[in-house]
Amino acid sequence: MNILVFNCGSSSLTYKVFRIKNPENIEVILSGKAHRVGVKGSEPSFIEHHFDKRHEKKETQIANHSDAAILVLDKLKQLNIEIDYIGHRWGHSVGRFKTSFIDEKMLETLKSLIHLLPIHHPAMLSVIYKCRKIYPKIAQYITADCAFHSSIPYHAYTYALPKNIINKFGFRKFGFHGLSYQYVVEEASRFLKIPVKKLKMVACHLGTGGSSVVAVMNGQSIDTSMGYTALPGLMMSTRSGDIDPMLTIYLMNLYGYRPDNLINILNKKSGLLGISGFSSDIRDIIHDISKNKQAKLAFNMYIHALKRYIGSYIVALEGIDVLIFTDDIGVHNWLVREKACENMEWCGILLDKELNRQAVGDKTSLLNTKSSTVRILAIPTEEELAICSEGIKIIGGQI
Repeated sequence: MNILVFNCGSSSLTYKVFRIKNPENIEVILSGKAHRVGVKGSEPSFIEHHFDKRHEKKETQIANHSDAAILVLDKLKQLNIEIDYIGHRWGHSVGRFKTSFIDEKMLETLKSLIHLLPIHHPAMLSVIYKCRKIYPKIAQYITADCAFHSSIPYHAYTYALPKNIINKFGFRKFGFHGLSYQYVVEEASRFLKIPVKKLKMVACHLGTGGSSVVAVMNGQSIDTSMGYTALPGLMMSTRSGDIDPMLTIYLMNLYGYRPDNLINILNKKSGLLGISGFSSDIRDIIHDISKNKQAKLAFNMYIHALKRYIGSYIVALEGIDVLIFTDDIGVHNWLVREKACENMEWCGILLDKELNRQAVGDKTSLLNTKSSTVRILAIPTEEELAICSEGIKIIGGQI
């Protein structure tokens, strides 16, 4: 049985095809990623494919996630790979589901949740519809990304709003990147050969689009930087991260901005793009640091926000044993890791700069010095495997 998994980021589309002989025997027969989807930057968009020990890369215009999905499905046809099920990550379920097959009723549920993640959800839904059009007879399922954060205690997930508003509307911190955190926390435990319940960790999911940080104790999330939506927390590619909420009130009441204008500004025109003025991709920003003041400012703001969350979660955990960097920027960008760990000796974080610069992104790497009391790890995330595993659970006896 083959399961195709799609994982939409805000500016990327990762995919993998898993061949499952049984739940303990799973292999990847095709994988790849579309980069810079819909991004206006100094570098072109491209898609890469990995199969039969081969690597293909093709630069091509990728205007949206639906177009990226077509490129993937075309590759499947070219390689004559048959698909039995298609799985997807869904960002924000508001607790309505964890993993479920996609029928007409579920589609209506997904549509009702679009407004909660205005960057991700339309992209995810467009890929689902594209798959339904091209493969109408193949069953699709959806897996929610919030479940890992269900362990956050009440005092950390609730908001300081009147109780009647909280009760009426169900506002609370949900958090995101849960599938990624679930995987890297378990991988850190395996790599270090220490039971997960004996480790206190801070993990940083740093993507080319969205980014967040989580505090983990006994293998469970106790706080995370994103909230009811994926807007707050770190400065991201096009998202503002934390801002004074009164700014939005002033923009509406004093300057005539409409709510839909603000949603677009805060989610799609802020962050690295808003500050740099030319790109939402941190890699482009780094390339221009030495010659562009706005690029340097954007990078410094990005690192400042990252260090602020790492430090606050170290305090909340009363010290940590492990610091994890994951996702594209977390595992591939040595400069971001180096700056994030700079002057952190006070809490036991000592990065080995040579190991850090030599680290490769396709395996777990230990990056700390021998004198560091905190283990620093770069761990490639495996959200797609987590999505596949969730699918296997609901497919059940058909395997």
